[in-house]
Amino acid sequence: MKTLIKNGTLVTAESSFQADLLIEGEHISQISPVIDCADAELIDASGMFVLPGGIDAHVHINLPMGETVSSDDYYTGSKAAAFGGTTTLIDFVSQDPGSLAENIARKRAEAEGKAAIDYSLHMNITRFDEAVTEELADLPSLGIRSIKVFTAYNNRLRLGDGDIFKVMRIAGRFGLLTMVHAENGDVIDVLTAEALAQGYTSPVWHARTRPGWGEVEASLRAVALAAQAEAPVYLVHMNVAGEVDQLAYGRNHGVRAMGETCPQYLFFSEKDLERQDGAKWICSPPLRSPADQDGLWRGIETGTIQVLATDHCPFFYDGTKPILYEGELVSIPGKELGKDNFTRIPNGLPGVGDRLPVFWTHAVGAGRITPNQFVALTATNPARIFGLYPQKGCLAAGSDADLALWDPNYELTYGVQIAQHRTDYNLYEGWQLKGFPRQVFLRGKRIVADRQWFGLAGSGRYLIAHPGEIL
Repeated sequence: MKTLIKNGTLVTAESSFQADLLIEGEHISQISPVIDCADAELIDASGMFVLPGGIDAHVHINLPMGETVSSDDYYTGSKAAAFGGTTTLIDFVSQDPGSLAENIARKRAEAEGKAAIDYSLHMNITRFDEAVTEELADLPSLGIRSIKVFTAYNNRLRLGDGDIFKVMRIAGRFGLLTMVHAENGDVIDVLTAEALAQGYTSPVWHARTRPGWGEVEASLRAVALAAQAEAPVYLVHMNVAGEVDQLAYGRNHGVRAMGETCPQYLFFSEKDLERQDGAKWICSPPLRSPADQDGLWRGIETGTIQVLATDHCPFFYDGTKPILYEGELVSIPGKELGKDNFTRIPNGLPGVGDRLPVFWTHAVGAGRITPNQFVALTATNPARIFGLYPQKGCLAAGSDADLALWDPNYELTYGVQIAQHRTDYNLYEGWQLKGFPRQVFLRGKRIVADRQWFGLAGSGRYLIAHPGEIL
């Protein structure tokens, strides 16, 4: 099967140029100013950008949380991602009872027969002992090159500084990248107990009991531990300007430190938690201030932040009311669980399908970054950092034909009826967007065309991660 895309503007992380692109089977076979191929399906991409399919390096699929589970499974999450131009997800494996290999096998079984786009995995390390020390060395053979540790969630997910240091040192030895969720778990526990004792139960107290200084302090601690362990580190879901400062400080002093932020931290603030429906905006770490948004934008514009991910972890706003999804009524307990207590509100937001269209409009369309920076942040950099490049994240002969034919003039009113997340709300309801994918290809197969779905459950593949790069 051959597909010839003609007259489009190809956009890579380095350059933009007019060229034809030929797909043969699952791969890009040729890029040239003019290609003629009589037996290929012809697509005229005049006026459109040809982008590498997006890579969302931070998603949570089927994540149990308290009394419920995140509402997207591998099929619905894949579909939502593809509608927004993303063709690869990287999910997290929880460290449940059993060996790391057993946990990875269970996560892959969740995706089997459901994933409609390709996926890779990170491994959470939330329990550290001698057995785990030995198992970390086996992760590369299982296709995993990145692990995640937490400085928050005491008695559940958090590791002490000594264990984080040990994990980083072992990770560095075996070519693994340590990702860090940076908050101060002790301060959060104290402030949460005090707030509840005083009767403060509304959603805004989720943010007020997790001060931004906790992220600043914990991010510096993560960078400093990495420096002492002589290992690389990656800060996830950066949400305050001070984290950007700590990341820059480390990078300027030779630490192999990288980081990501997410759209919600660029566009929303603690004020949104004060709304009557503020539970919709509950995530961890929480939304911050306009000044923090400015600092994050500076981090993006200067290259201090390498990746735009989502931390996609959707829940229903009101799980007592079913929604219609692909002809079936679906209801999953959601944020209504915490209507009387903010600590019971499931932490997480939908976003995997919103990331590219929203960011294009408000980053490229607003003149903050170039289309090339957009591709770097959303596809090429995550592919390089997490060991998927050049199979993914680029336009090159031999690479997987994961493409988004992007119409920069496509205007639409966005919201829950456009997005395909399996949930009952969208953060960007009513937003006017300009720039949207007309067609999306996964390994040469068209899976979205003019907002029509042609993808298939089970067609996504598990991606073996190779040694990543330090950017």
